[in-house]
Amino acid sequence: MIEFFLQLADWVLRLDHHLAALIEAYGVWTYVVLFAVVFAETGLVVTPILPGDSLLFAAGTFAGRGSLNGLALIVILSVAAILGDTVNYWVGKYLGDHILRRHTGRWIKKKHLDRTHAFFERYGGKTIVLARFVPIVRTFAPFVAGIGAMTYARFLAYNIFGGILWVAVCVGAGYFFGGLPIVQNNFSLVVLAIVVISLIPAVVEYVRYRSQAAGPSDPAAPGEKAT
Repeated sequence: MIEFFLQLADWVLRLDHHLAALIEAYGVWTYVVLFAVVFAETGLVVTPILPGDSLLFAAGTFAGRGSLNGLALIVILSVAAILGDTVNYWVGKYLGDHILRRHTGRWIKKKHLDRTHAFFERYGGKTIVLARFVPIVRTFAPFVAGIGAMTYARFLAYNIFGGILWVAVCVGAGYFFGGLPIVQNNFSLVVLAIVVISLIPAVVEYVRYRSQAAGPSDPAAPGEKAT
């Protein structure tokens, strides 16, 4: 397991090298691989650790170099993101309660659910859009929405808008800025910065949520659930 995380960290921090090798080895099939990663990261509640923002940025960088088609990336990966969230929503809708009873603590971390609930408490339906730019919360938001936070018609509108916006912004950033010498020479640091910055909103909301839950304004007695 430790070896897996080390390999994942190496893959994420050296995305430019690994993506270059992927493009060279698979050519047009690279779009399929990227589709699968984005779909899994957004659609499978057990895979929140897969790269999202950083992968899109790296893909946009290679589109700027001419190795990939920028418009094709935006279209294909937007579809992957929208379908991923859709699957995640329906999993939450029909299997959410069962999954939470059986797997919370093993495959699904309670702290990740707490962060997502904190986002819904603060932003409501806009969470589906905002969560696109926040790792981990991005994976759990549609799942929580499916459990009962949102009707499908409302979710779908936020899902389509958020999916296209997320992909376009991240791929566009890589396309226009990934070719700068300072970015090329420090790509691992840029990727790390993207991950850290994108995690800040989730950490802030989680701390706020925990503070409010434990504060004197909580009407429930210790050990009891508020109704």
